[in-house]
Amino acid sequence: MREPAWLPWVRRVVLSLLAVFTLAPIYVMITSALKPLRDVQGPFRWWPSTFTVRPFVDIWHTVPLGRYFVNSVIVSGAATICSVTVAIFAAYAVSRYRFPGRRLFSVAVLSTQMFPGILFLLPLFLIFVNVGNLTGLELYGSRTGLVITYLTFSLPFSIWMLVGYFDGIPRGLDESAQVDGAGPVRTLFRVILPTALPGVIAVAVYAFMTAWGEVLFASVMTDDTSRTLPIGLQGYSTEHDVYWNQVMAASLVVSVPVVAGFLALQRHFVSGLTAGAVK
Repeated sequence: MREPAWLPWVRRVVLSLLAVFTLAPIYVMITSALKPLRDVQGPFRWWPSTFTVRPFVDIWHTVPLGRYFVNSVIVSGAATICSVTVAIFAAYAVSRYRFPGRRLFSVAVLSTQMFPGILFLLPLFLIFVNVGNLTGLELYGSRTGLVITYLTFSLPFSIWMLVGYFDGIPRGLDESAQVDGAGPVRTLFRVILPTALPGVIAVAVYAFMTAWGEVLFASVMTDDTSRTLPIGLQGYSTEHDVYWNQVMAASLVVSVPVVAGFLALQRHFVSGLTAGAVK
């Protein structure tokens, strides 16, 4: 059936409105980062009275942005590596082996995604404090504790998605590898993982982005030495003033690495999500 002549025009109008709705905040953020503070604090101006790159210089001195950046990279990177590593072994076991409690484990993994994250805030806080009091292992206020916290978010979904991806890989590949003398671990790394690479990349991107932009738990579980970027950006708001141009400049600086990495891996991320969902 041939579509009406007016339908393409409606589609163009709707997509144009969505593009404006999406790009307008980005335009305001970029132009605000290039404005002097008086332009940002006064009536809204679509165009700066004068362009300045001073906010991009001041952001490193107003707050210790470099330290926050390093903390975010370490925490997000460690959470990603741990999440992907554990998810690979757990998903491979669930997909390829039949063991007692397998179905219960799968249901438990999925059920954790049904609860809002804030429910885990107080239990994790009490656990970290008590562990520190009993063993001397400082989890509260440390990057290690934050990594463990982010694992509770990303690991269940990572396992669930990789199980679906591994289930779609023919078991004949495993049998062929076993005939050639490969054990389970060698089969996983030499045969299964290269085939499931898009799914692994999708899990890694998801885990990294989850840890990079998290605010609630980072605001409670960190101190001045372990504070990450989302919390560090609050330092541009003082008792007497808010440096909005520096806030926008810092937001651009911290967003560029994540956006660039996502765009570089977008093809693998989308194919990993769709293939895992379908299979």
